[in-house]
Amino acid sequence: MDLVDLIAEKRFLGQEFLTWLWWKSEERGGVVALPGEGDVVVVFEKHMLLEYGEGDSNESLVCRGLQTELQEARTGLVMGKKLEQARIKLAFNDYEWNFTMAAALMEFRNVKLPKTGGESGNENDPEEREGMVLERIYLFEELIRMVLGLFRIFLHLRVSPEWRDELLKVREWVNRAERA
Repeated sequence: MDLVDLIAEKRFLGQEFLTWLWWKSEERGGVVALPGEGDVVVVFEKHMLLEYGEGDSNESLVCRGLQTELQEARTGLVMGKKLEQARIKLAFNDYEWNFTMAAALMEFRNVKLPKTGGESGNENDPEEREGMVLERIYLFEELIRMVLGLFRIFLHLRVSPEWRDELLKVREWVNRAERA
């Protein structure tokens, strides 16, 4: 099996993770408990891409709008489309990140790091510039650490016997879109 086949075969995992994370964030009003860290605010916002089918029969549905207007995306889930990409706001402590997560490769796109006090520093000073670069690296690593922590929770549930109950809750949440 080559790498392309392996990615195509495991693609569902990223799609399920995004769908689960969307449900999990709405379950507690946008807050997801991250063990050992505390509550993380996770908000799906403004942009989602759902796909259905493969190859030439692939269909895409782009949903844009405010969080409360993502009803069309939930309806797409009811119709069997898979969440392929989502714009997410994640907040933890005093930091807030915005990024797009692509499900197939668990790829971060269009990452907007939190604003910090160091951005008003003197960029001509090599030490301040180095500090700003290191701070940006730290913030990016924090984002990855948070998302991996959320993914770890998902994987733990996904391979456990509790997944059946969790999956029923997700399906019920998805099907509420059909009734709304």
